[in-house]
Amino acid sequence: MKIIIEGAGRTGSHLAKMLAVDNNDITVIDANAAHIRELASQADVATIIGQPSNIHTLREAGCAGADLFIAVNPSMHQSVNITSALLAKKLGAKRVVARIGNQAYLSPENKLLFKDMGLDMMFFPEKSASDEIVDLLRTSGATDTLEFARGKLQLSVFKLDDDSPLLDMDVKEFVHAVKGLQPDADFRIVALSRGGKTIIPKYDTTFKFHDYLYIISHRQGMPILMKFLGKDKVEIRRVMILGGSEIGQMVAEKLVAHKLDDIKVIDINQEHCRKLSEDLPDEVEVVCGDVRNSDFLQEQDIRDYQAVLAFTGNDEVNILTCVTAKKLGVPRVIAQVENLEYLRLAEELGVDTVINKKLITASRIYKFTLSDKVRSVRYVSGTDAEVLEYTAAPGSRITKGDLKEIEFPADAIIGGVIRGGESFIAVGHSHIEPYDRVAVFALPDAVKDVDEMFK
Repeated sequence: MKIIIEGAGRTGSHLAKMLAVDNNDITVIDANAAHIRELASQADVATIIGQPSNIHTLREAGCAGADLFIAVNPSMHQSVNITSALLAKKLGAKRVVARIGNQAYLSPENKLLFKDMGLDMMFFPEKSASDEIVDLLRTSGATDTLEFARGKLQLSVFKLDDDSPLLDMDVKEFVHAVKGLQPDADFRIVALSRGGKTIIPKYDTTFKFHDYLYIISHRQGMPILMKFLGKDKVEIRRVMILGGSEIGQMVAEKLVAHKLDDIKVIDINQEHCRKLSEDLPDEVEVVCGDVRNSDFLQEQDIRDYQAVLAFTGNDEVNILTCVTAKKLGVPRVIAQVENLEYLRLAEELGVDTVINKKLITASRIYKFTLSDKVRSVRYVSGTDAEVLEYTAAPGSRITKGDLKEIEFPADAIIGGVIRGGESFIAVGHSHIEPYDRVAVFALPDAVKDVDEMFK
């Protein structure tokens, strides 16, 4: 696939490296020569130094024969992305997507307007991140969660702490133990992550300290799993947000609609605090102070909050304040971490959930490199794998026999199936039928093979 990426900032560079692994033909455009040189030294991609909205530059990049054009220029003037994407479409690019910085563009009438103009998708990373955070606060026992078909199936991620009853137990023992408590419990462990490596488990795979377990189940079956895992569901009524960034503001506004008892936003900049006080709903308390000061946080009664969210714009501050909050007894801490090298460190230090805008964005765009049978692609914390939802095409290889008979890719696993109004957990004798919606957990090197199974 020929893919052109406009913008060699953090998001564009991450996308270029990720998509180049799949043997795609990647070209990256950026006016910043330093960004281009840095990317060229790290990835096997073609690069062009030039203004991304310049027609000559777009023609030189090969827009006439491009399968996908991705506009992710980090410029504050997001109109550059929209302009270059629309020009790329007129020059012949089959599909174009653009990063935006204005939530108003995503209203139904505006999305339709841009669709008519030629934009296949617009994405606002901050909005996507804030949506995920609010969803995570509803499932406080898991570090991440993903729902299929409006909750008919649910994939949840659980971290095994030093007091977990699962330590040194294998998969088979765990399944039998849960079934002993609730015989009709329907679930499947689709993967575990250990030391940065994702493993598709077998029955004799043994659980270890700090493993991340990825379990798919019916929503009603999740309470028994949480009980067995030693995870308490905490009702989150009081939330403290550290940093009044764009994500912080969006989360605060969304939480107001959930009618929580207490929402507090803390920012170090006095002028910004005044603006936050004017812009945010009256239900949100805004406080000016330095969140790096643990004494100050205790003065703000941090121990009384069920969740602390850190969005200061500084990865180190976000990680350390979450670690501090955890030590002070806060049940749930979530940190925004943009440096990919810090993700594992944050998890090892005890941060419950790490939010990274680049990874969220990459998952949404990755969908465009696959067949039209994939409904959604989603990154989940603690792993480099993807969770994909497919619709099985009539005559596709996935429908040709029971799962144990069709040689499904070894580095992928089917977790669950939605058929009409029903859903079930997939096992070896399960048979996928045309038009079934299928939840798949796949390592990066298996995604293309999985995609072929559903065509």
